[in-house]
Amino acid sequence: MLEWFSQLSHVYQALIAGIFTWGMTALGAAVVFLVRSVNNKLLNTMQGFAAGVMIAASFWSLLAPALEFSEKAGQIPWIPAAIGFLLGGIFIRGLDVVIPHMHAHASSGHQTEGRKSNLNKSTLLLLAITLHNIPEGLALGVAFGAIGHATDSGLMAAVGLAIGIGIQNIPEGTALSLPIHGDGKSKWQAFNFGQASALVEPVFAVIGAAAVLLVTPLLPYALAFAAGAMIFVVVEELIPESQSGENTDLATLGLMVGFTIMMILDVSLG
Repeated sequence: MLEWFSQLSHVYQALIAGIFTWGMTALGAAVVFLVRSVNNKLLNTMQGFAAGVMIAASFWSLLAPALEFSEKAGQIPWIPAAIGFLLGGIFIRGLDVVIPHMHAHASSGHQTEGRKSNLNKSTLLLLAITLHNIPEGLALGVAFGAIGHATDSGLMAAVGLAIGIGIQNIPEGTALSLPIHGDGKSKWQAFNFGQASALVEPVFAVIGAAAVLLVTPLLPYALAFAAGAMIFVVVEELIPESQSGENTDLATLGLMVGFTIMMILDVSLG
């Protein structure tokens, strides 16, 4: 199976990885068929876990290879990494301003962000998680596009990133489908909202892989860009959500566990 996968073009590999992470989101969203609500302690711990995975992936899978590629290309290593990282955060901030959405921890107060709209709460929650998933798709794309581009980041490192993102997508799907069902939607509607939030991942995975394959000098900038976008999401959304209840210690421990698992995946497979 892995041999067949390794023979595909990097764009197709990124597409399959994006489909996998979308499928893991759908798996999490399917929890709505089994339970009506999730324990807050478990939810906050899972949100912390997801934050830890994304922080670790941002460095081990994205920033470190960006620095390595720049150094081997004879550039000042920190310049592409710094520029790309900041641009990634600015990009997500721009989407935050333009796209109406609502974060889960603010749902009780109906506090929306972005442009004013008449969209219902379920759609606003969907758009919030969709924004979250864009940098994950980009991260997958540039990781697979980086294979064979003068870095030590190989196929297994990119696969490890896909596994890590997929694992943390499970609680994301659950955290979206259950509140939507609790807001009056049917279980099927809640599931469809939950899984739809990750449909952007295979799309942006293909965009990211194609971009770095077509314009090789973009690679360190693209890697750092994806890292910056992911860190923005972690600090702006995941950490506040995980710390919004009374389970701050559990959420923090979940973050540390997620970081450790993603670090082990990346270092052992890369």
